Amino acid sequence: MERAGGGVADETEGEPMTAESGPGPTTTDVGLDATTTDSASQPPGPLVDALRAALDGRWGDVREELRDDPAIGELVYPEEQLTMEEYRERTLAQLPVIARTGAARQGFTVAQGGTGEAGASVTAFETLGCVDLSLLVKAGVQFGLFGGAIANLGTHAHHAAYLPRVLDLSLLGCFAMSELGHGSDVQSLRTTLTHDPETDEIVVDTPDPSARKEYIGNAARDGRTAAVFGRLLVRGENHGVHCVLVPIRDADGAPMPGVTIGDCGPKEGLPGVDNGRLSFDHVRVPRADLLDRYGRIDDDGTYHSPIANPDRRFFTMLGTLVRGRVSVGAGAGAAARTGLALAVTYADRRRQFSAPGTAEEVTLLDYRAHQRRLLPALARSCALAFAQNALVEALDAVQSVESEDEAAQRALEVRAAAIKVAQTAHASRTLQTCREACGGAGYLLENRIARIKADLDVFTTFEGDNTVLLQLVAKGLLTHMRDAFHELDTVGTILFGARQFAGAVVERTTGAGVVQRLISGSGGRLAPTALTDRGGQLDLFEDRERHLVETVAARLRRVPSTDDDPRAAFAAFNAAQDHLLEAALAHADRIVLEAFVAAIDGCDDPAAADLLGTVCDLFALSTIEEHRAWYLEHGRLTTRQSKDVVAGVNALCATVRPHARTLVDAFGIPAVVLDVPMLRDA
Repeated sequence: MERAGGGVADETEGEPMTAESGPGPTTTDVGLDATTTDSASQPPGPLVDALRAALDGRWGDVREELRDDPAIGELVYPEEQLTMEEYRERTLAQLPVIARTGAARQGFTVAQGGTGEAGASVTAFETLGCVDLSLLVKAGVQFGLFGGAIANLGTHAHHAAYLPRVLDLSLLGCFAMSELGHGSDVQSLRTTLTHDPETDEIVVDTPDPSARKEYIGNAARDGRTAAVFGRLLVRGENHGVHCVLVPIRDADGAPMPGVTIGDCGPKEGLPGVDNGRLSFDHVRVPRADLLDRYGRIDDDGTYHSPIANPDRRFFTMLGTLVRGRVSVGAGAGAAARTGLALAVTYADRRRQFSAPGTAEEVTLLDYRAHQRRLLPALARSCALAFAQNALVEALDAVQSVESEDEAAQRALEVRAAAIKVAQTAHASRTLQTCREACGGAGYLLENRIARIKADLDVFTTFEGDNTVLLQLVAKGLLTHMRDAFHELDTVGTILFGARQFAGAVVERTTGAGVVQRLISGSGGRLAPTALTDRGGQLDLFEDRERHLVETVAARLRRVPSTDDDPRAAFAAFNAAQDHLLEAALAHADRIVLEAFVAAIDGCDDPAAADLLGTVCDLFALSTIEEHRAWYLEHGRLTTRQSKDVVAGVNALCATVRPHARTLVDAFGIPAVVLDVPMLRDA
């Protein structure tokens, strides 16, 4: 692919772009005195307010109410070092504070005793992600997982009997799904739930050590009842995974007969969450405690389900619990923004080494290397905030209607998986970067970044292991292609003609109108200005996803017919896993960029929209830079363009640098959270 104008490319990687060759100002070799602390430390004002309104999204009032709540000060990480038991006690004592904010009730329908605002509930959960993640997870287990299982898998009788006590904390519960032998493969759980027709009870049993419930939040210390998932056996027939409510402790806190409770003990992070182990020795509970929205047992011992296909029933049941996955991604995004607010503020104050000709030391954030560390991560955090907002709106739309739209639910699950992976992976990387960017100060618990980093580490594997979720996303993309053409062979995929296939593979999730307008109005990825033009950037992201899905489909098409030998299909998918994961990651990048573009289009403040446009450029180019090898290998970029990408990221870092504090101020992290020694002393 030739650049317009031809000529010999400069072989110096990262040189400043010209107006013809790439984005940003031409003065990218900024001197150390080109930006100053004064220019970067803009006080909060109209621009911050406008940016915050854009980043906060539809439920900005929910965020502001929580930020302004004096109780926030009670919920931040403790300054003193606590023992594990002290931390658990502290976290339990803070749960009523969460309940008083009303955030928990928003997640339940009016009929269930809530306010029926799913989007507001997730937004509140996200906003609390800037305080103590132990508390966030503890609340998530109680209200989101335990309460959510009752709300989504139970019927009115269960709602009336249990949800008021879940919401007022008189009944503490846990969500017992994962087992020692099966975590991601929920369909293969070993725990049995056997109906005894003689007593009309469900007998809950752990048949072998691999069936022990493991890593269960709220189980080791505080939980009284568990939502236990296992295989439902009725008259000797296995009806697949269902859920039953099982008391695990009596009023005095002692284990119930037949229940064995263990403590997972100290962990890398989340010391306030009492993760435990549960085993059941033929524990009997009334049939009425089976959460039977999707599968019930009649008085005569006959099993009935509104969904005849057991696989479809299983995935429908799990799909109703998608809010937990959305919430985990939201909490991770909030944690990453908190880390960035701390690290960027520190870098804007901390000085090291004198510039030639002056006795004044240089601010860390004026070094390009430091900008390179923090500012692309800052841009991605903004992008993910907009993608999360769009996802929460989609969740609210799906869960606020009475009738079930199966296609919309499936699309939501794929999207939620993609954003959860993007959020948690980014947060994990970013917090490590923030820790290092603050040197020894970042390593001290008192400055919070190290605490957040340790607490967040598990987010990449709970509510869905990220690698497994990426496969779910990839399979969803292939399923969408199948549904678009209805002509699939072998493993359910087929390669169509490129032009026909292109429109089927890419299904836009956000801002479809503005995205299509920008792509159509540009020269696309082949244009000389593709790197600087929003439509060209969108086309580059879209093209990468399209090509990866198209080629993995071609690989799978070469598999012999699998009707007689399903092992061939498994082998094909296994051999293509690396390819499938890359396709899913490309999909996530594309929908995040589209959400950013749509948010800019919807921003009413010109100054805020202009700054967000620059930040979006930085997100787009830094993402392309991350995948430069792919773009070069597949002829999407020339060597000159690849170098232009590097120069463009440098230029954009210099452009964004004076606004870095403005952007982190727009995150709305409460002052009490940012009140740490390294910022007082810097």
